[in-house]
Parts: sequence; structure tokens; C-alpha cells
Amino acid sequence: MQPFRFAVQLEGAPTGGAWRDLARKVETLGYATLYVPDHLGDQWGPVVAITAAAEATTTLKVGALVFDNDYRHPVVLAKEMATLDLLSEGRLEVGLGAGWMKADYDQTGIAYDEPRVRVDRFEEAVQIIEALWADGTCTFSGEHYSVTGAQGMPRPSRSPRPTLLLGGGGKRVLSFAARHADIVGVNANLRAGYVGPEVAASVTAERFAERIGWIREAAGDRFAQLELQVLTFVAAITDDRQGLAEAVAPGFGIEPAGALEVPMVLVGTVDQVCDTLRERRERYGFSYYVFHHDDIEPFAPVVDRLAGT
Repeated sequence: MQPFRFAVQLEGAPTGGAWRDLARKVETLGYATLYVPDHLGDQWGPVVAITAAAEATTTLKVGALVFDNDYRHPVVLAKEMATLDLLSEGRLEVGLGAGWMKADYDQTGIAYDEPRVRVDRFEEAVQIIEALWADGTCTFSGEHYSVTGAQGMPRPSRSPRPTLLLGGGGKRVLSFAARHADIVGVNANLRAGYVGPEVAASVTAERFAERIGWIREAAGDRFAQLELQVLTFVAAITDDRQGLAEAVAPGFGIEPAGALEVPMVLVGTVDQVCDTLRERRERYGFSYYVFHHDDIEPFAPVVDRLAGT
């Protein structure tokens, strides 16, 4: 089993100074990583935001959760991320996904291709990025990208590459991630393009167990080296675990007992949450949890107790 790690996903701050202070707070409280999502609504641009967070801290890792492959050419993203890995002295986790939020595509006019096409493009992009980081050059001819003698400069801080995080909720993406990633982000199925009933129906414990089965099968011998990550959807430190379960269960269309078993739901006292995390690591292999801004201080005792164990 991998040791526990914890991260925070943040969307911005009122000022640059407040952002740097927030990054330092996350670091001081023992969180391993600060992530920024990659959407086009009211949030900061992830590349600049995580660069500033890295500059403001000394041990905190940074990354996007996750870059939408359709927003950047892989050669461009590989260069930007190699530069940031170099500047941060290896404190970068590069998250990449096939893209899912239809509203972003509608705003920009970027083609919202069917999932199969987006995943095809994503798989090609990962291969290009891996080659640029590892070999320093890439020539690739695929259905979506044609790259001729592209140079992987500057070289990343780490060899053969920065930490690679690939996330998804479907069998094909998770199987690909199991073969290529260092960290696999195990998500709900976001095929619908928005968070609605279809997504809610895909978050049950049984569906997550199925996803772990896909990852295990595809990873083979490397499964033990993978970190399995979950982005929390409902997280609360509370003495009324049952009451909160009853409140959120209708949104998932399941009974309260089932809601407490959803891996994206983490509620209870500090002791209960720690017990739940240990049980889920044993059951699924999840060791890397991502919280949100309002969770930073409430979950700090959990981080203090479990991080690194």
C-alpha cells in the first residue's frame, strides 16, 4: 500500500499576495500538493497560478487537476511543464485528461468531439509528451497530431520525466492511465459533459470497485507502484455523520448508508475519517485524497495524523 498523501484544489484568491499566503498555509499544514483545475469559468489560469504557488513555497508540490488536452498542443504543454519542473526543482505533478466539461467547449467554440475522439487525441498527446521528456525529441504521426523532430527543451528537473497524473472515469482512460501514469485519478464517469444524474449514478462504491478492477488488470505488475487518487465531492468533519449522510444521499439517488460508502464522500469525526481512509486504502488502494478550499483547516488534523503513514 502507498503511504497517505493529501492535496488541496484551489481556484484562486483575491490578490497575488493572498494566493502566495494561501500556498504557504497549505504547505505549513502538511498537505503535499496544491492543484488548480483547468476550466474557463471564474478561476485562475492554472499554469501561472501553480508557478506562483511553487515560487512562494519550498516543499509543496504543484499541478493542474487536470489539464484538458484539447486546450493546448502537447508539444507546447510539454515545454511549459518541463520548464516548471525545472524552476520548481522537481515539485511538479502534471495532470492530464481528455476533457469533459461541455460548457467550456461551448464558450470557446473548441470542437466538443464524441468521447472516443477526445480519448484518441488524449492518448496520442500523452505519447508525444512522454517522448519529449524522456528522449528530448519526438517524431510522431497519428490521426490527430503530426510532430516532426520536435525538441524537448528545456530538460525537466527529473529523469526520465516529471510525475505524470492521468485521470478519468471510464474503462479505456483508466486502463491507459494504469499503463502510463504514476498517479491515477479515479473519477466519476463524466461522459455526460456536466455534473448531473448520470454522474451521480456513477459514484457508488460498486462502480468504484469496478474501476479499480480495470486499473489492476491493465497495470499488471506495475499496479503496486501506482498512487490511486480521489477528488472529494463531499467532505466534512462533523459529529453528525448520519445526519449529513441523510442530507446528501438524495443527490446520489441512494440510501444514506450507501452515501457513506461513496469514495468521494468523506464525513465524520477526525477519528471516523481516519478509520474510513484506512479502510478504503485496504479495500480500493486509495492513498491520495484531494480536498477543497473550505476543507483546508478542518481536515488538517487528519493530514497531521495520516500523511506519510
